[in-house]
Amino acid sequence: MAMEASEIERMIKAAFPDAVVEIKDLAGDGDHYAATVVSSAFKGKSRVQQHQMVYAALQGNMGGVLHALALTTTVPQD
Repeated sequence: MAMEASEIERMIKAAFPDAVVEIKDLAGDGDHYAATVVSSAFKGKSRVQQHQMVYAALQGNMGGVLHALALTTTVPQD
């Protein structure tokens, strides 16, 4: 069962209310996405920590319902 882009965005925004989230379906199959997440919650965190935070927001769906997610994270630019 595939995961909708809107559901991915909803879960990320629930964890990071200030986030600007852009989701792209890379293969048109609902299993392979690219996500860009910009949030002040990432300030002072390493890239690995930022990605772990997003994966945690997806509540265990990575590797199951959501097969692949190319992730880009950053903090807002002032």
